[in-house]
This record gives sequence, C-alpha cells and structure tokens, in this order.
Amino acid sequence: MADTRYTKDHEWIVVDGDIATVGITDFAQGQLGDVVFVELPAAGAAFAKGEQAAVVESVKAAAEIYAPLSGEITETNPVLDGEPGLVNADPESGAWFFKLRIADASELDGMMDEAAYKAFLEAEG
Repeated sequence: MADTRYTKDHEWIVVDGDIATVGITDFAQGQLGDVVFVELPAAGAAFAKGEQAAVVESVKAAAEIYAPLSGEITETNPVLDGEPGLVNADPESGAWFFKLRIADASELDGMMDEAAYKAFLEAEG
C-alpha cells in the first residue's frame, strides 16, 4: 500500500515500493495563486535530497520545488506541459510533478504523515 508523507516545503510524497511520486500540497498551490507554467526535470536526471528539481511559476511568484529525497527521475507528468493550471485544480492527485527511484529510503525518516502536516500548518498559522 502506498504511504503518503509531507515536507516542511509543502510537498507531498507518495511512496510505492522504491518509487516516490512528488507534488505540492493544496496549501502550497493556494499560496502561489494561479499557476501559469511548470518546469519539470528530465527523466534520468539525478538529484540529492534538497536540490532544486522543478520550478512552478504563478501570476504572483516563481517557486522552486526541491527533491524531497535523493534519487533518479523516472517519469514526469506530461499533462502539466499543456495544463499548468491543473496544479491549482488537483494539486494532491492529478497534478503530480515527477516520480523518482528512491536512492536512500532512510531519508523518509522525519517526514510528516498527514496528521503531523495538518498540525504543522496550524502551528504556522
């Protein structure tokens, strides 16, 4: 069964075996406003945890998306090329950004589950 985790950078990660699907949370898309462009990494690119992997541009700002885990990009979401607004409409499902093969599963330690992420948002206030 897939396991969902969250980062303090408002990214969600769904882990299924050694593959992690990454996107941004509803909170993050709300902060950005209307998304007009998404720049995704190339399949085969490798990132260390914390490295910039993608960029989201909205009418308000541009935001970097960081690799929440070290690994190699196996796939990107082709729908976002022609439909960046999907990030606003369906941020935590259809608008995933990329999938990566997890290099070090221990990097998942310390990430938040849904309850902890909700508490984090409330604390951020």
